Amino acid sequence: MTNALIIAEGLSKHYLVGGQTLCALEGVSLAVSERELVAVMGPSGSGKSTLLNLLGCLDQPSAGRYWLEGRPIEALSGDELASIRNRRIGFVFQSFNLISTANMIDNVALPLIYTGLPGKTRRQRAAEALRLVGLDGHGHHHPSQLSGGQQQRAAIARALVNSPALILADEPTGSLERRSGLAILSLFEQLNRAGTTVILVTHDPLVAAHARRVIRLEDGALVSDDERTTTPGNKRAGAP
Repeated sequence: MTNALIIAEGLSKHYLVGGQTLCALEGVSLAVSERELVAVMGPSGSGKSTLLNLLGCLDQPSAGRYWLEGRPIEALSGDELASIRNRRIGFVFQSFNLISTANMIDNVALPLIYTGLPGKTRRQRAAEALRLVGLDGHGHHHPSQLSGGQQQRAAIARALVNSPALILADEPTGSLERRSGLAILSLFEQLNRAGTTVILVTHDPLVAAHARRVIRLEDGALVSDDERTTTPGNKRAGAP
């Protein structure tokens, strides 16, 4: 796969709990190309979030190897990993993780603090990210003044503000009512069509149906990796 953004070989993650070894992930190998929209499915405890943490460089595998944009992750220093997380990966979580005392501009601009950009430039880029997710004019609102769907859009804007190559979303619609959830999935589809690679972790088949490719985990192991030719989202957008 010449245009692979992600290559993982034999990723495993083990934890020592009460003197016993708990296997959260065992021997998972996969590759994800640039511009893919992938859903990772599985029941609770199947290893979905563990895999996402490894792919997002939030954790190190117990065994196996991982390359992101051709770089072997195990060879990178802590500072290099922090830079990748900040500049090349955007994270979206079910709980939004917005700072309640900060307005949307400041929430979205947070990843830019570590770039050395002037404050005015950070605010301008945050405002542009909010515009891209349909929250133009909400920059001075605080999280409590927004609906759940709007808060998740703000969280996506924060993930986008550094123009990452990869967005990792962990149950991004899990706490939203259906209409808001569908709007968020449509937004991910738009971002993917614009060139961003997106990996969604979900237990919901209706969410996974929006992805071109579905990876399934059970008991920490990869049990299937299926690619479809069309998705509901692509059909709505008029894709062939």
